Formats: sequence, structure tokens, C-alpha cells
Amino acid sequence: MYSIQMDAARKERINKQYLRQVLSIAGSDTSGGAGVQADLKAMSACGVFGMSVITALTAQNTKGVHAIYPIPADFVGTQIDAIFTDIRVDAVKIGMLGNADVMKVTGERLRRYHPDLVVVDPVLLSKHGYPLMDDTAREVFLSEIVPLAYLITPNLPETTFLAGFIPKTIDELERAGKKILSLGAKAVLIKGGHRESDADDVLVTTQGVYIFKGERLASQHTHGTGCTLSSAIAAYLARGLTIVKAIEYAKNYVRVGIEHGLNIGHGIGPIHHFYNLYQGEVPQL
Repeated sequence: MYSIQMDAARKERINKQYLRQVLSIAGSDTSGGAGVQADLKAMSACGVFGMSVITALTAQNTKGVHAIYPIPADFVGTQIDAIFTDIRVDAVKIGMLGNADVMKVTGERLRRYHPDLVVVDPVLLSKHGYPLMDDTAREVFLSEIVPLAYLITPNLPETTFLAGFIPKTIDELERAGKKILSLGAKAVLIKGGHRESDADDVLVTTQGVYIFKGERLASQHTHGTGCTLSSAIAAYLARGLTIVKAIEYAKNYVRVGIEHGLNIGHGIGPIHHFYNLYQGEVPQL
């Protein structure tokens, strides 16, 4: 039975004093603000050792995605094998997968190695609206990837795709979350950034609904926020926090990064992944 509390085996592992190790399976961002680059920055800033499996190369900058070059699925599988056959993986973050073959390989490998904690960021579109998942892959995503999720973190458009309708009220968000749970995910965090009424995030689990109050920040520096949030959550889960606390810590980390965003490029700039570290603050729990 799924629980938002840690089970005894996980508590025992967490009590051992070792550096937690988190794997990102995602696409690359040449500009460094999103994708695997953002994932590794966030993981480092949140106190874990980050590793990566590259699923696609992108040519992009702060103004948009110019091209995507998919990595062959068998090589994605080989990358995953290389990590799991040698290195302990305390959590996995899944980002952009792109095509059905990569999804199938990723799903098969993760079922083979069965990591406890998998955070899925269902990347459908870039910040500028560039499609990052082709149409033929969407059904495969539902069958191969969603059931792996300890937590899935869709924004409103992604929630609409997963649930099959546009949720507007809290009751509708809860209904959408339960629909996504029925697809196999153990918990759903519906992000509120695209909603008109408020920016609250809604966590739906089998044990209840939790509201995380959000605020809209007047900033142009939001490139990579979804990648960063899911990676930070994965890092804090790996470090032993419950799902509610991991989300609270990750949301605060992203908020600070947006508030102190970097003036890089001529479009939507990146958040500051290391602001707290630059201030001399170590990521303690």
C-alpha cells in the first residue's frame, strides 16, 4: 500500500550516513538552463550527487528550441545499464524522453532495476511551446512511464493530457489527480503556474489532497523551472524527506532561484540554481 510516510526499509537506508545519488534521465539543453544541465545543478545545490542518462540533444537557447536530435533507444538503455550495474541509485528523475522507443527502453530498464523513488516530469512542450513528445509516444508514455512514478509533476496542459479534461476548480484538480492515479502513478503534484485563478500546487495521493500555496513572481527568469523542481524533489526524497516535506523544500528552492534569476541571453533566462550556495548556505535538512 502506498504511503506518504517512509517504510521501515527506506528509513534504515536513510539512517546510513552516505551521500545520496540521484539519476536524471532526460534531454540535454545547450543553454544550460533546463534539461539534464538544470537537473544536475539542482541536484548538486540540494545536496546529492547527480548522474545523467541523455535521451536527446537539443539546440536551444533562451529564445527557444531550434532542433532536436534523438539518441538511439538502445544507447539510452546502455547508459541506464552502465549506471545501475555499478552505482547505487537512491532516486530517479525522468524528464524529456521524446519518442516511443526511448520510453519503452526506459520503462523496461527501470522495471528491471526497480528503483524505489521515481519522479516523472511529463515534458510535452518547451517553455516556448516547442513539442518535446511526438504524438505516437503519448500512449506509450501512459502505459510505460506513468506507472513507474512515485510522483508525477504535470503542469496544467500536461494534466489536461493525462486526465482528459481541463481542471479549473480545486475539486476538478482533485478529480484530475485521481484519474492520473488510476493510470498507475502513486502521487500527483499538479503545478499551478498556468492557472488563472491562483498559483497553488495541488498534491493528490491515495491518502488525501494537499495544497501548497504559490505566488506569482514578476520575473523573466523561469527557464527550466519544471526540470529544476522535479529534480529538487527527487533529491530531497533521496535524502529522506517525506513527499510533502520534499515538495515544500523544493518549492522554496525554486522560488529563491526565480527571485534571483540570471540575466543571461535575450529571451526567458534561467533561474539561479546556486544562489543559496553563493550566500554560504549549505543545503541542510
